[in-house]
Amino acid sequence: MRLWPWQARRPKPGFVLALGGGGGRGLAHIGVFEVLERYALRPDLIVGTSIGALFGAMYALRPEAAWMRREVLTFLASDRFSRLDLPVIKGAEPDESWLSRFVTIAKQTVMYTRAATDVALADVEALYDVARLFTRNADFAALRIPLHLTAVEFPGGECRVFSRKDGVPLDLAIAASMAIPGVFEPVPVAGSHYVDGGLASEIPAREARMLAEGGQLVVAVNVGARPRAGEPPSNVYGMLDWASQIKSLYLRRYEKQYADVLIEPLVAYTQWHDFSHPEQEIAKGAQATEQVLPQLLAALGRA
Repeated sequence: MRLWPWQARRPKPGFVLALGGGGGRGLAHIGVFEVLERYALRPDLIVGTSIGALFGAMYALRPEAAWMRREVLTFLASDRFSRLDLPVIKGAEPDESWLSRFVTIAKQTVMYTRAATDVALADVEALYDVARLFTRNADFAALRIPLHLTAVEFPGGECRVFSRKDGVPLDLAIAASMAIPGVFEPVPVAGSHYVDGGLASEIPAREARMLAEGGQLVVAVNVGARPRAGEPPSNVYGMLDWASQIKSLYLRRYEKQYADVLIEPLVAYTQWHDFSHPEQEIAKGAQATEQVLPQLLAALGRA
């Protein structure tokens, strides 16, 4: 087996944590932090993509998993979250009333029209609001753990990693990393525009490896989606989504090789826009972390 140069180095105690993107599946990151914290395992540096950028920023600001859980669950139960009205094309549920079905159809009609005339379906201000809410309007300098966030330049496609040295406001960097193309408008940052970092690195393990110093370990969290076997798409939108998931699946296989320890919560079939079962997703993150804990402790010399 061929070893990469970084695999041949003797790691020193400490690790860089790479948090992947996945929308609602990213709630599992909270469970990861809960278990790491229970064993006094604090990352030396955090690299985040998309939802991993948001939760990474929260923990970097205040490394307390219980506070993270409380803040996120309170927000998800609030009117403020429900007013975000995430733009999702879907069919009416079987038990919906005629009025609910009408509202669903009306929303979809508006969305189809916008999709043909605009580059986004939702107001990017929502991302700024969420970023500011969860980070208390802090900037990179206020973080207690160094943080790097990935985003993709639009329309050139170059992957960019934002950190304290760039002088970019933290809320803009988070919003840029989370701006799903077609859903949110590209985020203007320092004369350029950026979209979701997950386009280039759903699991930012490669970026974490490049930032690791002195043989530090890279611990990566994969919360990516995968298509359900035996459930072929039934329409054009489903087919496009299937193709996107397959492409992402193979990209993540490439990215995983840069990790020394890989945490993979069983959240692959949760839709990106589904935040309805946060406790369940958090528990899956904790369970997956517990499973790799012996490997992580041994790699850190704490077995």
